[in-house]
Amino acid sequence: MFSFSRFVVLLALTFLGTTLVSEAQQTPRDKVKLGDPALTSGISGTGALTVEEIKSWLADERNHLVLSPSLPLGLSVGEKQLYIPEDNPMTRAKIELGRQLYFDRRLSVNNTVSCADCHHPDDSYGRGTRFGVGINGQMGGRNSPVSFNRILSKAQFWDGRAGSLEEQAIGPIANPIEMGNTHQNAVKTLMAIEGYRLQFDEIFEEGTTIQNVGKAIATFERTLVTLPSAYDLYEPVLSLRKAFGEDLDDLEALKEDDPVLFENYTSKLKQSQSNPMSESARRGREIFFTTKGRCSACHVGANLADEKYHNLGVGMEADEPDLGRFAVTKQQVDRGAFKTPTIRNVTLTGPYMHDGSMETLEEVVEWYAKGGFPNPTLSKDVKKLDLTVQDKNDLVAFMKACTSKLPKVEQDRLPK
Repeated sequence: MFSFSRFVVLLALTFLGTTLVSEAQQTPRDKVKLGDPALTSGISGTGALTVEEIKSWLADERNHLVLSPSLPLGLSVGEKQLYIPEDNPMTRAKIELGRQLYFDRRLSVNNTVSCADCHHPDDSYGRGTRFGVGINGQMGGRNSPVSFNRILSKAQFWDGRAGSLEEQAIGPIANPIEMGNTHQNAVKTLMAIEGYRLQFDEIFEEGTTIQNVGKAIATFERTLVTLPSAYDLYEPVLSLRKAFGEDLDDLEALKEDDPVLFENYTSKLKQSQSNPMSESARRGREIFFTTKGRCSACHVGANLADEKYHNLGVGMEADEPDLGRFAVTKQQVDRGAFKTPTIRNVTLTGPYMHDGSMETLEEVVEWYAKGGFPNPTLSKDVKKLDLTVQDKNDLVAFMKACTSKLPKVEQDRLPK
């Protein structure tokens, strides 16, 4: 029997649920498109950041609104892959704090190395050295991976040992070769700088902690996305041509017969012609995405990387090879496997492979064409390819067409 008291309880629960949903829907959010330089241009002004400037920045409520980001053309096809942890929402204030930390060498034990020293804007957020170089000129054992388009990725590092950007961001601080510091000392250093202390206290309930250092840097890194490349601008044109074929050849007739399609096609064509793909790059695209080149077996998705781990045979001829992912999982199948890097901006991020052993993209293509280096756990997707010299040149041309700009970032304005 349905009692009156039960009805009252259900009514109350319904009202409470409605209220909670309503409040959630009304939570202020600010829609932004990643790649907008306003997100990474820093607090306005020149020279070192003053306490007064930081206080004024923090007093602006808009800087604390949770951001709802979208991705630029090209990357936008991976919108569902966009990953922001629930416990680390993006805000302008957090992005700005992360930007400062990313470029601040005071996070290292001797004030000589920052995140940017191995992942620098001038090198498309990689570094043009075979291995990463840390404090006192010490050299690591792997090439510096890029820090852009990380918003589409969870696990980090070549071997995926960090489960998130937040975890990755604080790893190098305590690495004896990279920044050579301790997390405790890094936090102590930041707390002694009033500009940082003010920001941490305002942005995070816990204030200055190493976990919050990681959250801030990760938030900044999630704003680093590639802008549309020639490849991205060409794809909508190609899709329309595949769908409508010869109907698009006579534009005058198309304008009269289907003005909506005409407008759609010509606008996309105009965009593509502003940064056109060469004929060689178009041929290379066909090789890249078919069994002839087999590249898209791993280089797939919005970021042209599957976020998985593969053994290409690189370095496996050594007496004691770097075993990559195996060191994390202890699974035999992962021996010599490393995370797939993105093809985006690859022309700007050499040398290549996890060990930086290849100087040019031509060398990389040759490696794949010969089928890598045979070893027991070589990826099943690495096979000898029947490619002509022209095919190889076309593949390189396609990779060049995947190069684009990154948002402008303020590098110098840090707290005193």
